[in-house]
Amino acid sequence: MVYSREDLIEAVSSQMPAKRWEHTKGVMETAVILANRFGADPQKADLAAILHDVAKYWPVEKLREVLEEQGESSELLQYDKQLWHAEVGAIVAERDYGVTDTEVLDAIRYHTSGRVGMSLLDKVVCLADYVEPGRDFPGVNNIRELANHSLEEALAAGFDSTIGHLLSRRQIIFPLTVLARNDLIKQLEANS
Repeated sequence: MVYSREDLIEAVSSQMPAKRWEHTKGVMETAVILANRFGADPQKADLAAILHDVAKYWPVEKLREVLEEQGESSELLQYDKQLWHAEVGAIVAERDYGVTDTEVLDAIRYHTSGRVGMSLLDKVVCLADYVEPGRDFPGVNNIRELANHSLEEALAAGFDSTIGHLLSRRQIIFPLTVLARNDLIKQLEANS
């Protein structure tokens, strides 16, 4: 079954608190702005943004069950549960909502952790999640400013912020996030 945008909005919004839906709407709006600014497909950005947090409020046991069913997530299960919803979101987008576009699925899958070799759409959705208007954390305005001219600069700053926050709390850092951050720095150095 192919879901309309309105059907997806209804399905996703019903699975989260109203405050989180406001965040999702902010990500949708920001993703389209960033897509238009940097040359990504705004419709794909909107679709990935609608679905990016579809599993965010699922019970941990349900997230674990979906990941274990896939059999490819044993590494992910060793890290913070906050990361799980992104992988599950991509699985659910395909399985339950008929999304077949790999680029959209990857943007959902990597919106929290990033990855080496992020696509333009990955960068747009990940950055939109960082800087949507409802976000308020130390340094967010700097990241928003950077997003006016460089996806890579803004995302690197976003990952720096996340890594710094995790370090300050003595939490484990997901290796893919460090690798994604380093890859962005390499891209920036290569283009300077």
